[in-house]
Amino acid sequence: MQTDLIEQRLSEHFPASEVTVSGDGSHYDVRVVSAAFAGLRAVKRQQMVYAAVNDWIRDGSLHAINIKAITPEEAQA
Repeated sequence: MQTDLIEQRLSEHFPASEVTVSGDGSHYDVRVVSAAFAGLRAVKRQQMVYAAVNDWIRDGSLHAINIKAITPEEAQA
């Protein structure tokens, strides 16, 4: 799995957001800054990110991700 594929998928699911992905081929760190997370708890935010890549997790293409899902306001802090 390549980081640019993950970034593209997340950018499609979270338009007008800042998406950054880094990793080593099996474990990835994902940072999504999106207004879509406003008013949501951390668990719900992570569920939204997982939903975007769940098919890759199910088929084993994506093994593990560490998610940081924040609002633009939280990114400024």
